[in-house]
Amino acid sequence: MKRHTIFWIAAVTAVFGLLAASCGGDDDAAEDTSAVTETAPAPEAEAPTAADEDEPMAEEEPMAEEEPMAEEEAMTDEEAITEAIEETDITDIATLDMDTNGDGKVILGVAAAGPRDDGAYYQALVDAAEDISAAQGWEPPIVVDNIEPAVAATELENLAAQGVDIIAVGAGEISDPLPDLVAQYPDIFWYCNCGTGFPQMDGVALSTNDGAEIEYVVGVAAGLLLQEHGGDTAYMIGCCDLGFEVETELAMRLGLKAVDPSFDVVYTPTGNFPFDFDNVAGATEAFNVALDAGMDLVYPYLGGAHEPLVQLANEHGIPVTSAGASDVCSRTDLHWDMAALFDGGDFARAVFPLIVSGAFVEGDIYKFAVGRDAEVGALICDPTPEQKQLLDQAHADVWNGFCLAEFDAIRAIAYGGVEMEAPLACSDA
Repeated sequence: MKRHTIFWIAAVTAVFGLLAASCGGDDDAAEDTSAVTETAPAPEAEAPTAADEDEPMAEEEPMAEEEPMAEEEAMTDEEAITEAIEETDITDIATLDMDTNGDGKVILGVAAAGPRDDGAYYQALVDAAEDISAAQGWEPPIVVDNIEPAVAATELENLAAQGVDIIAVGAGEISDPLPDLVAQYPDIFWYCNCGTGFPQMDGVALSTNDGAEIEYVVGVAAGLLLQEHGGDTAYMIGCCDLGFEVETELAMRLGLKAVDPSFDVVYTPTGNFPFDFDNVAGATEAFNVALDAGMDLVYPYLGGAHEPLVQLANEHGIPVTSAGASDVCSRTDLHWDMAALFDGGDFARAVFPLIVSGAFVEGDIYKFAVGRDAEVGALICDPTPEQKQLLDQAHADVWNGFCLAEFDAIRAIAYGGVEMEAPLACSDA
């Protein structure tokens, strides 16, 4: 379905060292249900000793000017992009000529891995493409949907051959052909919402995010709803136990237990491997089984099968969350109690003003971060003041480095095949 295509295996060895140093057990899970922590004040610098002051200084030699570190440069670039996103809008007039093929018009092509009208993750980017094209005075976008990974190269090449000037690829699962296609169609501007951990790529402007961060605060929000409505068990109904689904389940459980250690999430696969998030019959059967088992909240982690399960949840009075789409709290056709925020349309609306101004170019990468960027995280649709305060604090905690070791452990399990017990509490709680 989704935002997560990961290249974490190479990092697993480093994770072990971090876990040994940082991970704590879950024996002392706090009774406090706030899911918040206080950030410790920075230590004061030590005052110089008398010996320091009396020690003669060596003769000064001219120091070679240090070259800026790549990490510092990247951080500066990211901060600049963050600031630019906050100050721009899709209605801002383009300062670059996006007519890359010189035919006198601008066409944005969209490549979606699922149905363009699913009302969920896939449709979000399509809707954004239509909004962006209208705001910029471009032609209506050309959309190719239901692209399977096995035929992604053919489908993307067919899209490129239709006279498009820009191509927005909606998910990492269909991004493998990009290096070859960028070389074949260098005049097209290539953008990909490729997901968690996706590496920087020459010739492609990338937006990414961190699935563990997002799903942790999704778990916190779900836990707060369980407290309100009663019950202790959420069900995540997904596809087929893919790596990013494992990451989602483990991080959501971590967030749930930050609210109440007795809360838990049960994962149920419903589709055919790989990437079948549209199996309505399988998802419906899984929903009914979960309902009989005492489901108290449902996370339909699905594409084309998402809305049918939302309707079932509404019929049975089960609290339900979106799976990516950020607009659900304002919809009136169906009811959602909360939103899991990783909306590909929001990402596109954020970066496209920078693309058309030349501030975000092919080869650039921007990671949407929980606690800094409103596009990612979790949202309770009609929160109490206390729920809002606790959920806001959970976002801030993640931005301040809370649970880093546990997020690394989750990624190692989900993508590196590491055999270890998943963390049930954050060691810095």
